[in-house]
Amino acid sequence: MATFLGLRSAEKAAIFIDGANLYKAARNLGFDIDYKNLLRKAQDGCQLIRASYYTAIHEDRDQDYSPLRPLVDWLDYNGYTMVTKQTREFTDQQGRKRFKGSTDIELVVDMLTLSDHLDHLILFSGNGDFRRVIEAIQAKGVRVTAVSTVKSSPPMASDELRRQADAFVDIVDIEDEIGRSSSQNRRRDDNEDFEEYDDDYDDVD
Repeated sequence: MATFLGLRSAEKAAIFIDGANLYKAARNLGFDIDYKNLLRKAQDGCQLIRASYYTAIHEDRDQDYSPLRPLVDWLDYNGYTMVTKQTREFTDQQGRKRFKGSTDIELVVDMLTLSDHLDHLILFSGNGDFRRVIEAIQAKGVRVTAVSTVKSSPPMASDELRRQADAFVDIVDIEDEIGRSSSQNRRRDDNEDFEEYDDDYDDVD
């Protein structure tokens, strides 16, 4: 019988979430992630050591506010380990203000460090740059599951990451368990701010 993310009750597992990548994947599919349900189902399915969420965050210098802040604060108070980094502002060739930021290095270092204490590592990302670290973690005897989607346009999961992971789970297949409507429980003004932020944000080093 299939279990949530292939989890086993006796194994020690950890979840690592590439926040920007997962957000874009879910948005392209038309739903939001219910992080409360995600954490609860993972805790029910294994001995969950940690659930970590990684994101770059832009604080408005004038208002000292980021549209990501409510989500980051909620996750921080509700069982997730938060790893954040301030974005860097730049102007593109069209004169448009944009932001750069990446927590990929932090995510890789934490995965390698914690993998010594795990049986199973679940990575919510489709970024092919993580293929090599997955390979290194597997060499320690740790099973790795990648969670992303190939059913969005464009697909968010790279072929090389899917091939390297021990298992690949398309978030479309677990939408009933961890998804909610994009309009559910979201204030209109917060939604607009977050969409604008996402369009102006580059998840790169």
